[in-house]
Amino acid sequence: MITLKSAQEIDMMREAGQIVGQTLQILRKAIKPGITTAQLDALAKRKIESCNAQPAFLGYRGFPASICASLNEEVVHGIPGLRRLKNGDIISIDVGVYYKGYYGDAAVTFPVGEVSLQALELLEVTEQSLHEGLSKAYPGKRLQDISHAIQNYVESRGYSVVRNYVGHGIGSEMHEEPQVPNFGLPGKGPRLEAGMVLAIEPMVNVGTWEVETLKDDWTVVTADRSLSAHFEHTVAILEDGPTILTLMQED
Repeated sequence: MITLKSAQEIDMMREAGQIVGQTLQILRKAIKPGITTAQLDALAKRKIESCNAQPAFLGYRGFPASICASLNEEVVHGIPGLRRLKNGDIISIDVGVYYKGYYGDAAVTFPVGEVSLQALELLEVTEQSLHEGLSKAYPGKRLQDISHAIQNYVESRGYSVVRNYVGHGIGSEMHEEPQVPNFGLPGKGPRLEAGMVLAIEPMVNVGTWEVETLKDDWTVVTADRSLSAHFEHTVAILEDGPTILTLMQED
């Protein structure tokens, strides 16, 4: 069942989203060759807890860390550890926060040092595909208008969208209805209404859209080991259109 949020609830979610955005900004500044993904995880946990919030991912369905840190061919759910970032890597950081009863969720793929032109274009296409989806997030539209806009843009640029993992509703639970695919036919799905809050999150691969899960039962990688990028925002649909609750920002 899709739950519409009141203006007060959306304001509460904006507070959670601000902590997400501030955390991503801290991580953006820290990302450089030589740092480990565990160090990034510790930075994120410290920031989130300093705001009297909780890392939403820590312990969620058994996940062992506060952020997801997915490198290069890793799509989502990478577990932070002792790996050191290298010049030319790309790293997708997914941050979730639980604050005063509500969740915020966002992801950004960052370049590490000097990266290839292919990697830069992948990041640009993936981020722009999120904005293409947002352009359809208006009351009266259909859910898959968002999905189709993302898919159409990505595939027009020669990339592929992951189909096994999708966005989702979000609120007092991390994952709520509806699911938000990054592919689909326009004019299909539930009608969008003011008060919906969605985590829209295109995952885009250089090669095939197909993915595999590694033996750790968490880390998802591209089946052909091509590069992957992930951008996500928590977005409230208001009467006059979408507003992003998780913008990356300074304290």
